[in-house]
Amino acid sequence: MSRHRAAALARRQQLLLLRSHELRGRFAADALRWQPTLALADRLRAGWHWLLAHPEVPLAATVVLAVMRPRRALRWGWRLWSGWRTWQRLQARLQPPPGRFTTR
Repeated sequence: MSRHRAAALARRQQLLLLRSHELRGRFAADALRWQPTLALADRLRAGWHWLLAHPEVPLAATVVLAVMRPRRALRWGWRLWSGWRTWQRLQARLQPPPGRFTTR
């Protein structure tokens, strides 16, 4: 390898390292903007996992609501049931038919 080519490669390497440093700085600045949103998502996820680990809490709340306000509990139960059924139908429609799309 000639001396000229080695110097050109070293210069190119320096430019790439500078560019990489600049991009890391930009990424860090952009990541700071997303920090509150991602923190909220983490809290929601932790809350969901807590509810999955303690199913008696929403069940107890539902029982209390049903005892105190039975008509409201039935109305909300019907709404939740209808929403769940609609969601199931929507998911079934959004799924591609089996065997239609194949990857090779």
